[in-house]
Amino acid sequence: MKLTTIAIKNANPKSKPYKLTDGMGLYLLVKTTGKYWRYDYRFANKRKTLALGTFPKVSLKEARDAHYQARKLLDSGVDPSHERKIVKSMKLYQAGNTFAAIALEWLDTKKPSWVNSHYVSVKGRLDNHVLQHIGNRPITEITAPELLMMIKRIESRGIYETAHRVRSVCSQVFRYAIVTGRAKLDPAAELIGSLTSVKPQGFAAITDPQKLGELLRVINGYSGDFITKCALKLAPLVFVRPTELRHAEWNELNFEKNEWLIHAKKMKMNADHIVPLSKQAIDILQEIRELTGDGKYVFPSIRSKSRPMSENTINAALRRLGYTKEEVTGHGFRATASTLLNEQDINSDWIEMQLAHAERNKVRAAYNRAKYLPQRKKMMQEYSDYLYSLRDGAEVIELKDFS
Repeated sequence: MKLTTIAIKNANPKSKPYKLTDGMGLYLLVKTTGKYWRYDYRFANKRKTLALGTFPKVSLKEARDAHYQARKLLDSGVDPSHERKIVKSMKLYQAGNTFAAIALEWLDTKKPSWVNSHYVSVKGRLDNHVLQHIGNRPITEITAPELLMMIKRIESRGIYETAHRVRSVCSQVFRYAIVTGRAKLDPAAELIGSLTSVKPQGFAAITDPQKLGELLRVINGYSGDFITKCALKLAPLVFVRPTELRHAEWNELNFEKNEWLIHAKKMKMNADHIVPLSKQAIDILQEIRELTGDGKYVFPSIRSKSRPMSENTINAALRRLGYTKEEVTGHGFRATASTLLNEQDINSDWIEMQLAHAERNKVRAAYNRAKYLPQRKKMMQEYSDYLYSLRDGAEVIELKDFS
């Protein structure tokens, strides 16, 4: 007699397990621990049992469907139990051969030879731009058009250098998959020439976190003029234009609010601009205050306190530290900040506002100078913490979106 759902629900456990048969080897095994679907069959003259799930998670209809599929395999000469093991193994194999699984494995092989800041940077590119799109895809199924569509999303945000770096990272993951026998092609290599060319930078800048950490350590060890050293240390933390930095005046600094108000006449956009000062920036300013605080300029000329630092001082110091003009410039700290902040998915409006790129007019200038100020204050502190982590080689934090 065929089973019914009502009969199954009313079947209560007894002191010993018992069976409720449905026919052709399918039955429900009732135990004190639950109700289990089973299929008894013979294969190669051996009695075997195939588990089909538990009731009510697997309904009567679902159990009969699974039973039917198992019988079809048996009729074709295939052992259902063996077939299930093969399917399970394939699923495990595919799970271990997704792009995400191989990318993380590749990162693990690189981690011992990379400085932590570089590891965090590369992992961040994967997390922010790649894994959410193709991470769960079997690596052998990912195509060049699929990758191109993903990278075009990055280009649409205007961060073309990041797009090129993401392509390069993906290519390294595919090549690792090839040498470990889990892929035969590198579709990322096919994208070379298909991405928007990175426009030549007007000012050389270091945007690789590992190299940036090295630069910050070199600056920290600068043995030249103390005023110049402080300007070098402050420049990456505020990423203003060099002329704005060297013309900084003590009366523009508000140590109660931790803000630097640059007046419109000094700004390229001809509007007042507020620079939030991080704890690290305040420390540098307090350090130099003892030396130049009785004068007008924070960074006066070495020849006269009544004049600001020479426009060539910062770049000359960088050359003295061994960096060429093709590697880094004082103005390049702005490009560094823009690239790294955008790569971390920080709100682009906050970044552009802090770089004083936002379009303004005389009517809106007074309002705009404080636009996004709470978010920018948090962003600037996070960025300073990030730079100091690079400099010190400590555990690098990820920048956050303060929306």
